[in-house]
Amino acid sequence: MAEDLDMFNEDYNHSYSEEKNYIAPTDPLVQQKLEWFQDQKLGFMMHWGPYSEWGFIESWALPDEDTSWVKFDYGPFASREEFKKAYVDLNKTFNPVWFEPDKWAQIAERNCFKYLLFTTKHHDGFCMWDTAYSDYKITAPDCPFHTNKNADICKNLFEAFRNHGMGIAAYFSKADWHTPYYWAPGMEHSAWTSRNPTYDTEEYPWLWEQFVQFTENQILELMTKYGKIDSLWLDAGQVRPDNPRCKQDIRLSEIVAKARKYQPGLLVADRTVGGENENYVTPEQTVPAKPLCVPWESCVTLGGSFAFNYDDEYKSPRTLVRLLADIVAKGGNLALNIAPRPDGKLPTKGVKALDGFGAWLRKNGEAIFNTRVCVPYRTGKYAYTQNLKTNTYYAVYLADENEKPKEFEIPFNKRVGRITFNGADVPFTHENNRISFKVPFDYPEEEAYVFTMKGE
Repeated sequence: MAEDLDMFNEDYNHSYSEEKNYIAPTDPLVQQKLEWFQDQKLGFMMHWGPYSEWGFIESWALPDEDTSWVKFDYGPFASREEFKKAYVDLNKTFNPVWFEPDKWAQIAERNCFKYLLFTTKHHDGFCMWDTAYSDYKITAPDCPFHTNKNADICKNLFEAFRNHGMGIAAYFSKADWHTPYYWAPGMEHSAWTSRNPTYDTEEYPWLWEQFVQFTENQILELMTKYGKIDSLWLDAGQVRPDNPRCKQDIRLSEIVAKARKYQPGLLVADRTVGGENENYVTPEQTVPAKPLCVPWESCVTLGGSFAFNYDDEYKSPRTLVRLLADIVAKGGNLALNIAPRPDGKLPTKGVKALDGFGAWLRKNGEAIFNTRVCVPYRTGKYAYTQNLKTNTYYAVYLADENEKPKEFEIPFNKRVGRITFNGADVPFTHENNRISFKVPFDYPEEEAYVFTMKGE
């Protein structure tokens, strides 16, 4: 995998909400939860569902209009319709009998992840919890996994991660391409599907209202029956009142108000929409070029895709360290996506990459967690953070492979009384806003080197 952070430049993939569209929450509990969120820095993101059986992109092969960028191969299927039916029927063979939620939580905890971000439902509509509002779910009789003790995947996974001290963020797709309230069969345009409804919501308000109630019911179900939820991460940005192609008002503010009665301080990420229900911004496969002045979280894949891929390659520990340091220096969190295998295990090579990443964090996490942005943010190979409570600054040197310099020069204009590196004091000079020193001892090679600078 490429080691250069340019692979995550802000033009790499999806757009994200502009800072000018951010509305800061006024609820003190939400404000408090946002401070907690910005301390966490590292989320364990997971896309998982029946599509994992094929090692295939999640959901996006279903709408006819999006096939140009999905670029899938029909393979053994005689037609696109045959392919789509086979995709929908994957629930009838999805049987991840090796799913052991506590083992997943152990892997996340030992590698310093602070919260889980899990796909409760992607756009294809398959529910990974025991919902009362759809039969297209992991606990339905036509899914062979429904008799397993861990069949309610969300319930068991959320409990396991909470037991290991991590927060819970529930990914939920506002669009649902399985329910007849969104892609409605028998409508004039239902033969050709896009990411939007197959009908005009203003022409058929009674049908749209059924979808609104369906969405509210499912969200509140997750908020009331699945323990403490820290964040509701809403995907499918086309579901918005001002969509010029098809108005899609689910009265989200009303749903959020109801959800917060059960989950006080709940964060909501109505991603790419902006406004009062996007409490933090979510760049996808992208890192902003400059610090953002609002809370944010980049979701980036450990491999090449969000869903499991049999031939996937995984980012090296060095790339992951560089990525996280770059994000944190700009004030963000990293939601790092690792996709489980269809049998319920995590991919061995992916876990190995996480273990290398985690080893660095166990030693150097003080420079990452509970920190805030620190001017000059990024200069050359340096990423800066600070802990406001302890008056401590950190300069993270993003080393190239096999690089072990003895002399360092850190551009920095704040007053520093002491510098430590690998647990030992380092004598230094500080002139013309540059800190200079030689390391007088040998030290182990790492993915990045952390210099701890105590403010005077």
